[in-house]
Amino acid sequence: MVSLFAILALESCQSDKKSSAQITEVYQCPMQCEGDKTYHEFGSCPICKMDLKAVDNTLKKTINEGISDASIFNLTSQWHTEENQVIHLEDLKGKTLVMVMIYTSCKAACPRLVADMRNIEAQIPDNKIKDIQFVMVSIDPETDTPERLKAFAVENIMDDEQWTFLQGTESSVREFANVLSVKYKEISPIDFSHSNIISVFNAQGELMHQQEGLGVDNKETIQTILQVTP
Repeated sequence: MVSLFAILALESCQSDKKSSAQITEVYQCPMQCEGDKTYHEFGSCPICKMDLKAVDNTLKKTINEGISDASIFNLTSQWHTEENQVIHLEDLKGKTLVMVMIYTSCKAACPRLVADMRNIEAQIPDNKIKDIQFVMVSIDPETDTPERLKAFAVENIMDDEQWTFLQGTESSVREFANVLSVKYKEISPIDFSHSNIISVFNAQGELMHQQEGLGVDNKETIQTILQVTP
């Protein structure tokens, strides 16, 4: 009996070791500053200082859920909504996404970007709205807490279900901005210079169209949204 227990204990130990090996994460800089170099512990890239991302998790999501390499749903960063819910970008999967990066204390370009987003929303037929999510991503996560984003949403009458506001970490915001080719720079504690780009993604998170500038003709943007929305 003792011998049998010893054998079972040994097998259990080996099984535990095998399971531990299977769940070991491999991390890599999302910008691949060091090429294909990987790390076995979470941390920051020594070059760009962005948070390392779990390569294994990304690959699993891509394989298991049919996400293409071009999808933003491959990003594994966490975000807080204006309702203080923790989500991943992949949680937005299944809807057409119309996304813009702003910050709520902006007094110049951002109010015009908000107006452009409202103008786009106003031109979407009622039967399509339920399949579209308008997403406002803050480039100032320190100031734009979920509470502040919620107040901004209410203030601008953008608190319906089709509107989502996101607060991330400094590194996740920078990572997402790089994906969208949005450039921004802090020029004072409460002021940023930034690109003015509205991006349209299909339900699989693939970039389909970008509108650049303020108050521009959004006809092509509307057409793209309607084309990719069932």
